[in-house]
Amino acid sequence: MVFKTQLYTLTGVPPERQKIMVKGGILKDDTDWSTLGLKDGQKLMMIGTADEIVKAPEKGPVFVEDLPEEEQAAALGHSAGLYNLGNTCYMNSTLQCLHSVPELKSALLSYSDNVRGNGVDQASHSLTVATRNTFGELDQSVRPVAPLHFLQMLRKKYPQFAQQQNNVYMQQDAEECWTQLIYTLSQTLTSEASEPAAAQMKELFGIDLVSRVHCAESGEESSEAESVYSLKCHISHDVNHLHEGLKHGLKTELEKVSPSLGRTAIYTRESRINELPRYLTVQFVRFFWKRESNQKAKILRKVDYPLELDVYDFCSDELKLKLQTPRQVLRDAESAKFGLKVEVKTSSSQNIEGSLTSAGESSSIDIDKADSSVPKKQLTGIYDLIAVLTHKGRSADSGHYVGWVKQDDGKWIEFDDDNPSIRKEEEILKLSGGGDWHMAYICL
Repeated sequence: MVFKTQLYTLTGVPPERQKIMVKGGILKDDTDWSTLGLKDGQKLMMIGTADEIVKAPEKGPVFVEDLPEEEQAAALGHSAGLYNLGNTCYMNSTLQCLHSVPELKSALLSYSDNVRGNGVDQASHSLTVATRNTFGELDQSVRPVAPLHFLQMLRKKYPQFAQQQNNVYMQQDAEECWTQLIYTLSQTLTSEASEPAAAQMKELFGIDLVSRVHCAESGEESSEAESVYSLKCHISHDVNHLHEGLKHGLKTELEKVSPSLGRTAIYTRESRINELPRYLTVQFVRFFWKRESNQKAKILRKVDYPLELDVYDFCSDELKLKLQTPRQVLRDAESAKFGLKVEVKTSSSQNIEGSLTSAGESSSIDIDKADSSVPKKQLTGIYDLIAVLTHKGRSADSGHYVGWVKQDDGKWIEFDDDNPSIRKEEEILKLSGGGDWHMAYICL
């Protein structure tokens, strides 16, 4: 049979159609080769009809590795990984998560190399340019990218990331890196130099809070307003879900001097969201300073989080009122999927046509045929999870950070430094803590 297969490759006659004459008759498939007594140079006769010769395709197969690098990146379905430059996984995971925001990439693309906005220092400008260039490399490269220039600019702007121990650069806290980078971009991308750059940082990530500060002892009450770039999920023994942790995070106690009592007293601050961003950042407060060991210790408690988060309950009455119509439009869009015809009327009796955004985000609604005073993007207070930054280990300044990012096609990629790998959606929900596995530290 092996011999017949060899003949097939030379002649195109399939083994089942071959008749090979040997001494004593026709060669059978299971004949023992050694019993035939064949000699070198001996001629055998084969009878059989060859298959039709298969024509070579006019256009040969194109292998991914033969494509130009930009096309390879597109065929890959996700951007490149980032090399670890020595305890820099905190930085790599931050970059990969923020790289998932297309509006941020657009704003950076229009940021000029040589024009610096008023009041923007050189180090902030250089860090912004380095962010833009790193994002560009991630999009165009198939091979992992070495973010050396970004790291140098980060350390120049924020020397804390250049701390060394025994001549080795130390692991840093990813949340601090995330916060500092967002803060820098909020300074540079809102400067005159970049206007009218795409939706600026405040609109993209900024959360306006309005707080009621009350002292039960003196009866004093005041209100405060502030802008923040993330919500905190506080973790205690009775917090099992993100929703509960956010509720704790928006109600805090502080100690300050009471003018009427003439001494320090306990005040309660209850905050409500007064304005929402396009992208909501949530930080799980997993680390606290442990005096005994002189380091940031970690709370390992399991805290579940959803793939779709509704923050309506945390909003001020004023914002709840604004969210009602877009939320109704969203509900109607969902109903329309099941073939139900729906029309929503605004107070001015104009029809609003709503649909989910192209990215499938349920956090905003496109309203095309509405009153010109209605903004094009309407937030609903409902957010889709698009990125998770996780930490594995017992301390913030040790262990390992990884970024998990949702792609446009709905699949998830785990960016473990220079090694991206595809993950299932159910694996993302298992990053909720409770052991030594990767656990969510920041959700976008």
